[in-house]
Amino acid sequence: MIKRLMACIREYKKPSIYTLLLIVGEAVIETAIPFITAELVNEVKAGTEISRILQIGLVLVVMACISLLCGGMAGFTSAKAAAGFAKNLRSDMFHRVQDYSFENIDKFSSASLVTRMTTDVTNVQMSYMMIIRTAVRAPLMLIFSVIMGYMMGGWLATAFVVVIPVLGVGLWMVGRKAMPAFRRVFKKYDRLNESVEENVRGMRVVKGFSREEYEKEKFGAAAEDIRKDFTRAERIVAFNMPLMNLCMYFNMVVILWIGSYLAIKSGGAAIDVGQISAMLSYGVQILMSLMMLSMIYVMITMSAESAKRIVEVLDETPALTDPESPITTVKDGSIDFENVSFKYSAAAELYALSDINLHIKSGMTVGIIGGTGSSKSSLVQLIPRLYDVSRGSVKVGGEDVRRYHMESLREEVAMVLQKNLLFSGTIAENLRWGNENATDEELREACRLACADEFIDTFPDGYETKIEQGGTNVSGGQKQRLCIARALLKKPKILILDDSTSAVDTKTDAKIRTAFKEYIPQTTKIIIAQRIASVQEADMIVIMDGGRIADVGTHSELMERSDIYREIYEQQVKGGGSDE
Repeated sequence: MIKRLMACIREYKKPSIYTLLLIVGEAVIETAIPFITAELVNEVKAGTEISRILQIGLVLVVMACISLLCGGMAGFTSAKAAAGFAKNLRSDMFHRVQDYSFENIDKFSSASLVTRMTTDVTNVQMSYMMIIRTAVRAPLMLIFSVIMGYMMGGWLATAFVVVIPVLGVGLWMVGRKAMPAFRRVFKKYDRLNESVEENVRGMRVVKGFSREEYEKEKFGAAAEDIRKDFTRAERIVAFNMPLMNLCMYFNMVVILWIGSYLAIKSGGAAIDVGQISAMLSYGVQILMSLMMLSMIYVMITMSAESAKRIVEVLDETPALTDPESPITTVKDGSIDFENVSFKYSAAAELYALSDINLHIKSGMTVGIIGGTGSSKSSLVQLIPRLYDVSRGSVKVGGEDVRRYHMESLREEVAMVLQKNLLFSGTIAENLRWGNENATDEELREACRLACADEFIDTFPDGYETKIEQGGTNVSGGQKQRLCIARALLKKPKILILDDSTSAVDTKTDAKIRTAFKEYIPQTTKIIIAQRIASVQEADMIVIMDGGRIADVGTHSELMERSDIYREIYEQQVKGGGSDE
Protein backbone atom coordinates (compact mmCIF):
# COMPACT_ATOMS: atom_id res chain seq x y z
CA MET A 1 0.00 0.00 0.00
CA ILE A 2 2.79 2.44 0.92
CA LYS A 3 4.63 1.66 -2.31
CA ARG A 4 1.47 2.29 -4.33
CA LEU A 5 0.89 5.65 -2.65
CA MET A 6 4.51 6.73 -3.00
CA ALA A 7 4.25 6.25 -6.75
CA CYS A 8 1.86 9.23 -6.74
CA ILE A 9 4.47 11.66 -5.35
CA ARG A 10 6.24 11.95 -8.73
CA GLU A 11 7.21 15.57 -9.50
CA TYR A 12 6.86 16.50 -5.83
CA LYS A 13 9.83 14.41 -4.71
CA LYS A 14 12.12 17.49 -4.73
CA PRO A 15 10.06 19.61 -2.29
CA SER A 16 9.69 16.49 -0.13
CA ILE A 17 13.48 16.01 -0.02
CA TYR A 18 14.04 19.75 0.58
CA THR A 19 11.66 19.50 3.55
CA LEU A 20 13.64 16.64 5.05
CA LEU A 21 16.95 18.53 4.72
CA LEU A 22 15.50 21.73 6.20
CA ILE A 23 13.98 19.79 9.11
CA VAL A 24 17.36 18.16 9.87
CA GLY A 25 18.93 21.63 9.97
CA GLU A 26 16.19 22.96 12.22
CA ALA A 27 16.47 19.98 14.62
CA VAL A 28 20.25 20.34 14.93
CA ILE A 29 20.02 24.06 15.73
CA GLU A 30 17.07 23.61 18.12
CA THR A 31 19.00 21.08 20.21
CA ALA A 32 22.16 23.24 20.16
CA ILE A 33 20.39 26.34 21.52
CA PRO A 34 19.93 25.01 25.13
CA PHE A 35 23.64 24.07 25.14
CA ILE A 36 24.63 27.65 24.25
CA THR A 37 22.02 29.00 26.69
CA ALA A 38 23.58 26.95 29.50
CA GLU A 39 26.95 28.48 28.71
CA LEU A 40 25.37 31.96 28.80
CA VAL A 41 23.76 31.26 32.21
CA ASN A 42 27.08 30.04 33.61
CA GLU A 43 28.92 33.09 32.22
CA VAL A 44 26.39 35.43 33.84
CA LYS A 45 26.69 33.56 37.12
CA ALA A 46 30.50 33.82 36.96
CA GLY A 47 30.25 37.59 36.45
CA THR A 48 31.87 37.66 33.01
CA GLU A 49 32.23 40.82 30.95
CA ILE A 50 29.26 42.23 29.09
CA SER A 51 31.02 41.82 25.74
CA ARG A 52 31.20 38.05 26.23
CA ILE A 53 27.52 37.93 27.18
CA LEU A 54 26.61 39.96 24.07
CA GLN A 55 28.75 37.68 21.93
CA ILE A 56 26.96 34.55 23.17
CA GLY A 57 23.61 36.32 22.94
CA LEU A 58 24.30 37.27 19.31
CA VAL A 59 25.12 33.64 18.52
CA LEU A 60 21.78 32.60 20.05
CA VAL A 61 19.91 35.23 18.01
CA VAL A 62 21.56 34.07 14.77
CA MET A 63 20.83 30.43 15.59
CA ALA A 64 17.20 31.25 16.39
CA CYS A 65 16.84 33.14 13.09
CA ILE A 66 18.35 30.25 11.12
CA SER A 67 16.07 27.79 12.93
CA LEU A 68 13.07 30.01 12.16
CA LEU A 69 14.11 30.27 8.51
CA CYS A 70 14.54 26.49 8.22
CA GLY A 71 11.17 25.89 9.89
CA GLY A 72 9.39 28.45 7.70
CA MET A 73 10.88 27.10 4.47
CA ALA A 74 10.12 23.54 5.58
CA GLY A 75 6.51 24.58 6.15
CA PHE A 76 6.33 25.97 2.61
CA THR A 77 7.99 22.98 0.92
CA SER A 78 6.01 20.43 2.97
CA ALA A 79 2.71 22.16 2.11
CA LYS A 80 3.67 22.21 -1.58
CA ALA A 81 4.68 18.54 -1.51
CA ALA A 82 1.56 17.41 0.39
CA ALA A 83 -0.86 19.45 -1.74
CA GLY A 84 0.82 18.18 -4.91
CA PHE A 85 0.71 14.61 -3.63
CA ALA A 86 -3.03 15.00 -2.95
CA LYS A 87 -3.54 16.46 -6.42
CA ASN A 88 -1.79 13.47 -8.00
CA LEU A 89 -3.80 11.06 -5.86
CA ARG A 90 -7.10 12.60 -6.93
CA SER A 91 -5.97 12.78 -10.54
CA ASP A 92 -4.83 9.14 -10.56
CA MET A 93 -8.04 8.00 -8.92
CA PHE A 94 -10.19 9.96 -11.38
CA HIS A 95 -8.23 8.66 -14.37
CA ARG A 96 -8.50 5.12 -13.03
CA VAL A 97 -12.27 5.48 -12.63
CA GLN A 98 -12.50 6.68 -16.25
CA ASP A 99 -10.88 3.38 -17.30
CA TYR A 100 -13.38 1.31 -15.32
CA SER A 101 -15.95 -0.79 -17.09
CA PHE A 102 -19.53 -0.91 -15.83
CA GLU A 103 -18.55 -4.08 -13.97
CA ASN A 104 -15.89 -2.17 -12.02
CA ILE A 105 -18.17 0.79 -11.37
CA ASP A 106 -20.77 -1.57 -9.89
CA LYS A 107 -18.30 -2.36 -7.05
CA PHE A 108 -18.25 1.22 -5.77
CA SER A 109 -21.16 3.54 -5.08
CA SER A 110 -20.81 7.08 -6.43
CA ALA A 111 -21.01 8.42 -2.85
CA SER A 112 -18.13 6.15 -1.84
CA LEU A 113 -15.98 7.36 -4.74
CA VAL A 114 -16.69 10.99 -3.82
CA THR A 115 -15.73 10.33 -0.18
CA ARG A 116 -12.51 8.62 -1.24
CA MET A 117 -11.51 11.49 -3.54
CA THR A 118 -12.28 14.16 -0.94
CA THR A 119 -12.25 13.18 2.75
CA ASP A 120 -9.90 10.22 2.37
CA VAL A 121 -7.40 12.09 0.19
CA THR A 122 -7.44 15.03 2.64
CA ASN A 123 -6.62 12.65 5.51
CA VAL A 124 -3.73 11.11 3.58
CA GLN A 125 -2.51 14.58 2.55
CA MET A 126 -2.37 15.71 6.20
CA SER A 127 -0.58 12.51 7.16
CA TYR A 128 1.99 12.94 4.39
CA MET A 129 2.71 16.50 5.45
CA MET A 130 3.18 15.35 9.05
CA ILE A 131 5.39 12.44 7.94
CA ILE A 132 7.86 14.51 5.89
CA ARG A 133 7.95 17.28 8.47
CA THR A 134 6.90 16.38 12.00
CA ALA A 135 7.67 12.65 11.74
CA VAL A 136 11.27 13.53 10.85
CA ARG A 137 11.67 16.44 13.25
CA ALA A 138 10.24 14.66 16.31
CA PRO A 139 12.53 11.56 16.27
CA LEU A 140 15.61 13.71 15.50
CA MET A 141 14.78 16.10 18.33
CA LEU A 142 14.20 13.13 20.60
CA ILE A 143 17.53 11.47 19.76
CA PHE A 144 19.58 14.70 19.76
CA SER A 145 17.98 15.87 23.03
CA VAL A 146 18.73 12.58 24.80
CA ILE A 147 22.35 12.72 23.59
CA MET A 148 22.73 16.36 24.67
CA GLY A 149 21.00 15.56 27.97
CA TYR A 150 23.64 12.94 28.74
CA MET A 151 26.36 15.39 27.73
CA MET A 152 25.00 18.06 30.05
CA GLY A 153 23.70 16.04 33.00
CA GLY A 154 25.29 12.60 32.77
CA TRP A 155 23.33 9.84 34.45
CA LEU A 156 20.58 12.32 35.38
CA ALA A 157 19.39 12.12 31.77
CA THR A 158 18.30 8.52 32.48
CA ALA A 159 15.02 10.06 33.67
CA PHE A 160 14.32 10.78 30.01
CA VAL A 161 14.94 7.19 28.97
CA VAL A 162 12.61 5.84 31.67
CA VAL A 163 9.51 7.69 30.44
CA ILE A 164 9.99 6.91 26.74
CA PRO A 165 8.88 3.22 26.89
CA VAL A 166 6.05 4.12 29.31
CA LEU A 167 4.74 6.70 26.86
CA GLY A 168 5.34 4.41 23.87
CA VAL A 169 3.26 1.57 25.38
CA GLY A 170 0.53 4.03 26.33
CA LEU A 171 0.33 5.45 22.82
CA TRP A 172 0.28 1.96 21.28
CA MET A 173 -2.66 0.98 23.49
CA VAL A 174 -4.52 4.18 22.58
CA GLY A 175 -4.02 3.57 18.84
CA ARG A 176 -5.07 -0.05 19.13
CA LYS A 177 -8.36 0.95 20.74
CA ALA A 178 -9.02 3.92 18.44
CA MET A 179 -8.35 2.24 15.08
CA PRO A 180 -11.57 0.11 14.92
CA ALA A 181 -13.68 3.19 15.69
CA PHE A 182 -12.06 5.21 12.91
CA ARG A 183 -12.51 2.29 10.51
CA ARG A 184 -16.25 2.20 11.25
CA VAL A 185 -16.55 5.97 10.81
CA PHE A 186 -15.28 6.00 7.21
CA LYS A 187 -17.72 3.31 6.15
CA LYS A 188 -20.53 5.32 7.69
CA TYR A 189 -19.32 8.43 5.85
CA ASP A 190 -20.06 6.61 2.59
CA ARG A 191 -23.62 5.92 3.70
CA LEU A 192 -24.10 9.51 4.88
CA ASN A 193 -22.89 10.94 1.56
CA GLU A 194 -25.05 8.46 -0.30
CA SER A 195 -28.07 9.67 1.66
CA VAL A 196 -27.27 13.30 0.79
CA GLU A 197 -26.75 12.45 -2.88
CA GLU A 198 -30.03 10.54 -3.10
CA ASN A 199 -31.91 13.33 -1.35
CA VAL A 200 -30.56 16.06 -3.64
CA ARG A 201 -31.15 14.05 -6.82
CA GLY A 202 -34.61 13.01 -5.73
CA MET A 203 -35.66 16.37 -4.27
CA ARG A 204 -38.76 16.55 -6.49
CA VAL A 205 -39.86 13.09 -5.36
CA VAL A 206 -39.20 13.94 -1.71
CA LYS A 207 -41.32 17.09 -1.95
CA GLY A 208 -43.94 15.37 -4.08
CA PHE A 209 -44.52 12.80 -1.32
CA SER A 210 -43.98 15.31 1.54
CA ARG A 211 -41.17 13.20 2.94
CA GLU A 212 -38.95 16.09 4.08
CA GLU A 213 -39.29 15.24 7.77
CA TYR A 214 -38.52 11.58 7.12
CA GLU A 215 -35.37 12.54 5.18
CA LYS A 216 -34.31 14.92 7.97
CA GLU A 217 -34.71 12.19 10.57
CA LYS A 218 -32.86 9.70 8.37
CA PHE A 219 -29.96 12.12 7.84
CA GLY A 220 -29.94 13.09 11.52
CA ALA A 221 -29.74 9.45 12.58
CA ALA A 222 -26.79 8.82 10.21
CA ALA A 223 -25.00 11.97 11.42
CA GLU A 224 -25.61 11.03 15.06
CA ASP A 225 -24.21 7.56 14.41
CA ILE A 226 -21.00 9.09 13.05
CA ARG A 227 -20.84 11.51 15.99
CA LYS A 228 -21.02 8.64 18.46
CA ASP A 229 -18.21 6.72 16.77
CA PHE A 230 -16.03 9.82 16.46
CA THR A 231 -16.70 10.74 20.10
CA ARG A 232 -15.74 7.23 21.16
CA ALA A 233 -12.52 7.40 19.13
CA GLU A 234 -11.62 10.92 20.27
CA ARG A 235 -12.33 9.98 23.89
CA ILE A 236 -9.72 7.24 23.58
CA VAL A 237 -7.26 9.54 21.81
CA ALA A 238 -7.78 12.18 24.54
CA PHE A 239 -5.73 10.00 26.91
CA ASN A 240 -2.63 11.14 24.99
CA MET A 241 -2.51 14.55 26.64
CA PRO A 242 -2.76 13.55 30.33
CA LEU A 243 -0.21 10.78 29.69
CA MET A 244 2.15 13.33 28.10
CA ASN A 245 1.69 15.79 30.97
CA LEU A 246 2.35 13.05 33.52
CA CYS A 247 5.65 12.16 31.87
CA MET A 248 6.64 15.81 31.42
CA TYR A 249 6.03 16.78 35.04
CA PHE A 250 7.74 13.60 36.26
CA ASN A 251 10.87 14.60 34.34
CA MET A 252 10.78 18.19 35.60
CA VAL A 253 10.39 17.09 39.23
CA VAL A 254 13.20 14.53 38.98
CA ILE A 255 15.63 16.94 37.28
CA LEU A 256 14.86 19.88 39.59
CA TRP A 257 14.94 17.78 42.75
CA ILE A 258 18.05 15.70 42.05
CA GLY A 259 19.80 18.42 40.00
CA SER A 260 19.34 21.05 42.71
CA TYR A 261 20.52 18.64 45.36
CA LEU A 262 23.68 17.80 43.39
CA ALA A 263 24.37 21.47 42.53
CA ILE A 264 24.08 22.57 46.17
CA LYS A 265 26.03 19.62 47.56
CA SER A 266 28.92 19.90 45.07
CA GLY A 267 28.92 23.68 44.89
CA GLY A 268 28.38 23.52 41.13
CA ALA A 269 31.19 21.05 40.52
CA ALA A 270 28.93 18.09 39.61
CA ILE A 271 26.26 20.13 37.86
CA ASP A 272 25.66 23.85 37.62
CA VAL A 273 22.61 26.09 37.16
CA GLY A 274 23.23 26.34 33.41
CA GLN A 275 23.27 22.57 33.06
CA ILE A 276 20.02 22.25 35.06
CA SER A 277 18.29 24.83 32.86
CA ALA A 278 19.56 23.01 29.77
CA MET A 279 18.34 19.69 31.16
CA LEU A 280 14.88 21.17 31.71
CA SER A 281 14.91 22.49 28.13
CA TYR A 282 15.95 19.11 26.78
CA GLY A 283 13.29 17.45 28.90
CA VAL A 284 10.64 19.71 27.37
CA GLN A 285 12.04 19.05 23.88
CA ILE A 286 11.97 15.29 24.45
CA LEU A 287 8.42 15.33 25.70
CA MET A 288 7.29 17.71 22.98
CA SER A 289 8.85 15.33 20.47
CA LEU A 290 6.97 12.45 22.06
CA MET A 291 3.78 14.49 21.94
CA MET A 292 4.35 15.18 18.24
CA LEU A 293 4.94 11.48 17.67
CA SER A 294 1.66 10.71 19.44
CA MET A 295 -0.15 13.19 17.18
CA ILE A 296 1.47 11.58 14.14
CA TYR A 297 0.49 8.14 15.40
CA VAL A 298 -3.13 9.22 15.83
CA MET A 299 -3.22 10.89 12.41
CA ILE A 300 -1.64 7.90 10.69
CA THR A 301 -3.99 5.58 12.57
CA MET A 302 -6.95 7.61 11.34
CA SER A 303 -5.66 7.94 7.77
CA ALA A 304 -4.54 4.30 7.42
CA GLU A 305 -8.12 3.31 6.61
CA SER A 306 -8.34 6.23 4.16
CA ALA A 307 -5.13 5.09 2.47
CA LYS A 308 -6.48 1.56 2.19
CA ARG A 309 -9.69 2.83 0.56
CA ILE A 310 -7.72 4.98 -1.91
CA VAL A 311 -5.50 2.07 -2.91
CA GLU A 312 -8.61 -0.08 -3.47
CA VAL A 313 -9.63 2.37 -6.20
CA LEU A 314 -6.12 2.63 -7.67
CA ASP A 315 -5.57 -1.14 -7.67
CA GLU A 316 -8.95 -2.03 -9.14
CA THR A 317 -8.09 -3.65 -12.46
CA PRO A 318 -10.35 -2.60 -15.34
CA ALA A 319 -12.44 -5.60 -16.35
CA LEU A 320 -12.24 -4.57 -20.02
CA THR A 321 -8.94 -3.92 -21.76
CA ASP A 322 -7.80 -3.41 -25.33
CA PRO A 323 -6.17 -6.39 -27.12
CA GLU A 324 -2.47 -6.30 -28.02
CA SER A 325 -3.01 -5.38 -31.69
CA PRO A 326 -6.47 -3.79 -31.72
CA ILE A 327 -8.56 -3.07 -34.80
CA THR A 328 -9.14 0.68 -35.10
CA THR A 329 -11.60 0.82 -38.00
CA VAL A 330 -15.21 -0.37 -37.91
CA LYS A 331 -16.14 -1.49 -41.43
CA ASP A 332 -19.92 -1.07 -41.18
CA GLY A 333 -22.86 -1.22 -38.78
CA SER A 334 -23.65 -4.93 -39.07
CA ILE A 335 -24.17 -6.71 -35.74
CA ASP A 336 -24.05 -10.44 -35.00
CA PHE A 337 -24.88 -12.13 -31.70
CA GLU A 338 -23.61 -15.70 -31.82
CA ASN A 339 -24.64 -18.06 -29.00
CA VAL A 340 -24.37 -15.19 -26.50
CA SER A 341 -24.98 -15.70 -22.80
CA PHE A 342 -24.22 -12.99 -20.25
CA LYS A 343 -24.27 -12.44 -16.50
CA TYR A 344 -23.16 -9.32 -14.67
CA SER A 345 -20.51 -11.01 -12.53
CA ALA A 346 -18.71 -14.32 -12.49
CA ALA A 347 -20.19 -15.04 -9.07
CA ALA A 348 -23.79 -14.53 -10.26
CA GLU A 349 -25.84 -17.71 -10.49
CA LEU A 350 -28.39 -16.55 -13.06
CA TYR A 351 -27.69 -15.32 -16.58
CA ALA A 352 -29.22 -12.00 -17.65
CA LEU A 353 -29.09 -13.19 -21.27
CA SER A 354 -29.13 -16.77 -22.52
CA ASP A 355 -28.51 -18.32 -25.95
CA ILE A 356 -28.87 -15.14 -27.99
CA ASN A 357 -28.49 -15.54 -31.76
CA LEU A 358 -29.30 -12.44 -33.77
CA HIS A 359 -27.99 -11.08 -37.06
CA ILE A 360 -28.54 -7.45 -38.07
CA LYS A 361 -27.43 -6.07 -41.43
CA SER A 362 -25.82 -2.66 -41.70
CA GLY A 363 -28.36 0.13 -42.14
CA MET A 364 -31.30 -1.84 -40.77
CA THR A 365 -33.79 -0.39 -38.29
CA VAL A 366 -34.38 -2.89 -35.50
CA GLY A 367 -37.01 -2.58 -32.79
CA ILE A 368 -36.68 -4.36 -29.45
CA ILE A 369 -39.69 -4.77 -27.16
CA GLY A 370 -40.33 -6.81 -24.06
CA GLY A 371 -41.53 -6.60 -20.51
CA THR A 372 -39.66 -4.98 -17.62
CA GLY A 373 -36.67 -7.11 -16.68
CA SER A 374 -36.49 -8.89 -20.02
CA SER A 375 -32.84 -7.69 -20.41
CA LYS A 376 -33.39 -5.42 -23.41
CA SER A 377 -30.81 -2.89 -22.10
CA SER A 378 -28.38 -5.67 -21.21
CA LEU A 379 -28.51 -6.86 -24.83
CA VAL A 380 -27.57 -3.52 -26.41
CA GLN A 381 -24.87 -2.73 -23.80
CA LEU A 382 -22.83 -5.61 -25.22
CA ILE A 383 -22.60 -3.89 -28.63
CA PRO A 384 -20.24 -1.01 -27.62
CA ARG A 385 -18.58 -3.42 -25.17
CA LEU A 386 -19.78 -1.77 -22.00
CA TYR A 387 -19.77 -5.36 -20.72
CA ASP A 388 -18.14 -8.48 -22.13
CA VAL A 389 -20.15 -11.57 -22.95
CA SER A 390 -19.86 -14.54 -20.61
CA ARG A 391 -20.18 -17.01 -23.48
CA GLY A 392 -20.33 -16.66 -27.25
CA SER A 393 -19.41 -13.52 -29.19
CA VAL A 394 -20.78 -10.18 -30.35
CA LYS A 395 -19.50 -8.99 -33.71
CA VAL A 396 -19.69 -5.49 -35.17
CA GLY A 397 -18.65 -4.98 -38.78
CA GLY A 398 -17.80 -8.70 -38.95
CA GLU A 399 -15.25 -8.52 -36.10
CA ASP A 400 -15.56 -9.61 -32.49
CA VAL A 401 -15.95 -6.46 -30.37
CA ARG A 402 -13.15 -7.74 -28.11
CA ARG A 403 -10.70 -7.30 -31.01
CA TYR A 404 -11.42 -3.58 -31.39
CA HIS A 405 -9.71 -0.65 -29.76
CA MET A 406 -12.53 0.29 -27.36
CA GLU A 407 -12.41 4.01 -28.11
CA SER A 408 -12.55 3.34 -31.86
CA LEU A 409 -15.52 1.02 -31.40
CA ARG A 410 -17.42 3.42 -29.17
CA GLU A 411 -16.76 6.31 -31.53
CA GLU A 412 -18.90 4.44 -34.09
CA VAL A 413 -21.67 3.52 -31.64
CA ALA A 414 -23.92 6.26 -30.25
CA MET A 415 -26.21 5.43 -27.33
CA VAL A 416 -29.10 7.46 -26.02
CA LEU A 417 -29.62 5.81 -22.65
CA GLN A 418 -32.81 5.19 -20.74
CA LYS A 419 -31.63 7.64 -18.08
CA ASN A 420 -30.75 10.70 -20.13
CA LEU A 421 -28.00 12.87 -18.69
CA LEU A 422 -27.04 16.44 -19.50
CA PHE A 423 -24.02 18.18 -18.03
CA SER A 424 -23.62 21.64 -16.55
CA GLY A 425 -22.97 24.13 -19.35
CA THR A 426 -24.80 25.54 -22.36
CA ILE A 427 -27.03 23.60 -24.72
CA ALA A 428 -24.37 23.99 -27.44
CA GLU A 429 -21.65 22.60 -25.15
CA ASN A 430 -23.81 19.58 -24.33
CA LEU A 431 -24.55 18.95 -28.00
CA ARG A 432 -20.85 19.08 -28.90
CA TRP A 433 -20.26 16.01 -26.74
CA GLY A 434 -21.39 14.24 -29.90
CA ASN A 435 -18.92 16.15 -32.09
CA GLU A 436 -16.66 18.73 -30.51
CA ASN A 437 -15.93 20.28 -33.91
CA ALA A 438 -19.56 20.58 -34.99
CA THR A 439 -20.48 23.92 -36.56
CA ASP A 440 -23.46 26.00 -35.43
CA GLU A 441 -25.28 24.95 -38.59
CA GLU A 442 -24.70 21.27 -37.81
CA LEU A 443 -26.05 21.82 -34.29
CA ARG A 444 -29.21 23.38 -35.64
CA GLU A 445 -29.67 20.61 -38.22
CA ALA A 446 -29.30 17.86 -35.57
CA CYS A 447 -31.75 19.64 -33.29
CA ARG A 448 -34.23 20.03 -36.17
CA LEU A 449 -34.07 16.29 -36.85
CA ALA A 450 -34.52 15.52 -33.14
CA CYS A 451 -37.37 18.06 -32.92
CA ALA A 452 -35.37 19.94 -30.27
CA ASP A 453 -35.29 23.21 -32.21
CA GLU A 454 -38.98 23.67 -31.36
CA PHE A 455 -38.22 24.54 -27.73
CA ILE A 456 -34.61 25.81 -28.07
CA ASP A 457 -35.81 28.69 -30.25
CA THR A 458 -38.22 29.75 -27.49
CA PHE A 459 -35.36 30.28 -25.02
CA PRO A 460 -34.05 33.88 -24.85
CA ASP A 461 -30.44 32.68 -25.12
CA GLY A 462 -31.15 29.92 -27.65
CA TYR A 463 -28.24 27.48 -27.91
CA GLU A 464 -26.33 29.43 -25.25
CA THR A 465 -29.00 28.66 -22.64
CA LYS A 466 -27.39 27.32 -19.49
CA ILE A 467 -28.24 23.77 -18.49
CA GLU A 468 -28.21 23.19 -14.75
CA GLN A 469 -26.52 20.14 -13.25
CA GLY A 470 -28.38 17.02 -14.35
CA GLY A 471 -30.57 19.05 -16.74
CA THR A 472 -33.06 19.94 -14.01
CA ASN A 473 -34.21 23.11 -15.79
CA VAL A 474 -35.54 21.24 -18.86
CA SER A 475 -38.38 18.73 -19.04
CA GLY A 476 -37.93 15.00 -19.54
CA GLY A 477 -39.04 15.20 -23.19
CA GLN A 478 -36.73 18.15 -23.89
CA LYS A 479 -33.84 16.31 -22.27
CA GLN A 480 -34.49 13.24 -24.42
CA ARG A 481 -34.56 15.26 -27.64
CA LEU A 482 -31.30 17.05 -26.76
CA CYS A 483 -29.66 13.67 -26.08
CA ILE A 484 -30.89 12.34 -29.45
CA ALA A 485 -29.53 15.44 -31.22
CA ARG A 486 -26.22 14.91 -29.44
CA ALA A 487 -26.10 11.31 -30.70
CA LEU A 488 -26.98 12.36 -34.27
CA LEU A 489 -24.03 14.78 -34.34
CA LYS A 490 -21.76 11.81 -33.87
CA LYS A 491 -22.93 10.38 -37.23
CA PRO A 492 -22.30 6.84 -35.96
CA LYS A 493 -22.46 3.56 -37.80
CA ILE A 494 -24.76 2.24 -35.05
CA LEU A 495 -27.36 4.28 -33.15
CA ILE A 496 -28.99 2.77 -30.07
CA LEU A 497 -32.06 4.38 -28.51
CA ASP A 498 -32.80 2.76 -25.16
CA ASP A 499 -36.42 3.76 -24.50
CA SER A 500 -35.27 7.32 -25.18
CA THR A 501 -38.49 8.68 -26.70
CA SER A 502 -40.76 7.60 -23.84
CA ALA A 503 -41.23 11.20 -22.65
CA VAL A 504 -42.18 12.63 -26.05
CA ASP A 505 -45.61 12.47 -27.67
CA THR A 506 -46.32 9.95 -30.45
CA LYS A 507 -46.40 12.64 -33.13
CA THR A 508 -42.90 13.89 -32.22
CA ASP A 509 -41.72 10.28 -31.91
CA ALA A 510 -42.87 9.62 -35.51
CA LYS A 511 -41.15 12.78 -36.78
CA ILE A 512 -37.86 11.72 -35.13
CA ARG A 513 -38.05 8.25 -36.70
CA THR A 514 -38.70 9.78 -40.12
CA ALA A 515 -35.68 12.05 -39.65
CA PHE A 516 -33.53 8.99 -38.93
CA LYS A 517 -34.43 7.47 -42.29
CA GLU A 518 -33.56 10.69 -44.14
CA TYR A 519 -30.47 11.81 -42.21
CA ILE A 520 -28.67 8.53 -41.39
CA PRO A 521 -29.96 5.89 -43.83
CA GLN A 522 -26.69 3.90 -43.70
CA THR A 523 -26.65 3.84 -39.89
CA THR A 524 -27.92 0.74 -38.11
CA LYS A 525 -30.68 1.91 -35.78
CA ILE A 526 -31.72 -0.09 -32.71
CA ILE A 527 -34.80 1.22 -30.92
CA ILE A 528 -35.82 -0.18 -27.54
CA ALA A 529 -39.38 0.93 -26.84
CA GLN A 530 -42.48 0.17 -24.83
CA ARG A 531 -44.80 1.48 -27.56
CA ILE A 532 -45.29 -0.77 -30.58
CA ALA A 533 -45.94 2.39 -32.60
CA SER A 534 -42.27 3.30 -32.12
CA VAL A 535 -41.03 0.07 -33.74
CA GLN A 536 -43.78 -1.27 -36.01
CA GLU A 537 -42.18 0.20 -39.15
CA ALA A 538 -38.77 -1.34 -38.30
CA ASP A 539 -37.13 -3.81 -40.69
CA MET A 540 -36.91 -6.28 -37.82
CA ILE A 541 -38.62 -6.46 -34.43
CA VAL A 542 -37.08 -8.53 -31.63
CA ILE A 543 -39.27 -9.70 -28.76
CA MET A 544 -37.34 -10.28 -25.51
CA ASP A 545 -38.73 -12.42 -22.71
CA GLY A 546 -36.82 -13.54 -19.62
CA GLY A 547 -33.40 -12.81 -21.10
CA ARG A 548 -34.10 -14.79 -24.27
CA ILE A 549 -35.30 -13.92 -27.76
CA ALA A 550 -38.92 -15.04 -27.93
CA ASP A 551 -39.42 -14.15 -31.60
CA VAL A 552 -38.04 -12.07 -34.46
CA GLY A 553 -39.88 -10.68 -37.47
CA THR A 554 -41.65 -7.72 -39.03
CA HIS A 555 -44.79 -6.18 -37.59
CA SER A 556 -47.11 -8.15 -39.89
CA GLU A 557 -45.25 -11.44 -39.34
CA LEU A 558 -45.36 -11.09 -35.56
CA MET A 559 -49.02 -10.12 -35.60
CA GLU A 560 -49.72 -13.45 -37.32
CA ARG A 561 -47.61 -15.81 -35.21
CA SER A 562 -46.58 -14.16 -31.90
CA ASP A 563 -49.09 -14.27 -29.07
CA ILE A 564 -46.90 -11.99 -26.93
CA TYR A 565 -46.61 -9.32 -29.64
CA ARG A 566 -50.30 -9.49 -30.53
CA GLU A 567 -51.30 -9.19 -26.88
CA ILE A 568 -49.11 -6.10 -26.38
CA TYR A 569 -50.43 -4.53 -29.57
CA GLU A 570 -54.07 -5.09 -28.65
CA GLN A 571 -53.57 -3.75 -25.13
CA GLN A 572 -51.95 -0.59 -26.49
CA VAL A 573 -54.59 -0.08 -29.20
CA LYS A 574 -57.41 -0.46 -26.69
CA GLY A 575 -55.57 1.66 -24.15
CA GLY A 576 -54.77 4.41 -26.66
CA GLY A 577 -51.03 3.74 -26.53
CA SER A 578 -50.62 3.41 -30.29
CA ASP A 579 -50.70 5.80 -33.19
CA GLU A 580 -53.11 3.57 -35.01
